[in-house]
Amino acid sequence: MVETEQPKHKSRVLEGMAHAVSQKGYGDTTIADIVREASVSRRTFYEHFSSKAECLIALYESASRNSLKVLRDAIDPEHEWQTQVEHALAAYLGSMAANPVLVRTLFIEILHLGPEGLAARRRVNLEIAGFILALVNRGQATQAVALTPGMAMAIVGGINELVLEYIEQDKVTSLHELVQPASELVHAVTRT
Repeated sequence: MVETEQPKHKSRVLEGMAHAVSQKGYGDTTIADIVREASVSRRTFYEHFSSKAECLIALYESASRNSLKVLRDAIDPEHEWQTQVEHALAAYLGSMAANPVLVRTLFIEILHLGPEGLAARRRVNLEIAGFILALVNRGQATQAVALTPGMAMAIVGGINELVLEYIEQDKVTSLHELVQPASELVHAVTRT
């Protein structure tokens, strides 16, 4: 019984973290804020996380895994790879637009952790770049030049910057508008 409740409580703590940070920013968020938002005890928080920073990284990694799953699930091998890229970007950006509370936390607040947050961001970006690399190179199997890991990371960085611009302009709910420029970026980088 305890094992089935722990993942539920952990999930609630992560949601509490997302809400608290979206309201107050990471620096001003306290453990008390997180547990209040999560409707759990401090003890429950510390059963899952040793610190506020560890909780934010867990939230970041969990949400990023969900975003990568959205990307993967949007792929339909029946379509040409350019169409697959557009569908994946539409699904990815759409899932972020549907949860604007989390987007700011993932793109801005993670950087408040310094090297630890940057390392988490780098791990996630490498995983997304690996996904793009495999998708594009599989789709361009007949091309003479394959996408390189560095160029795949450049795509990730470019899309991240587009998203950051929309966060800064308070246009997170309009992220679907970025499907076209993000698709153009992928196509421009992958032309041979």
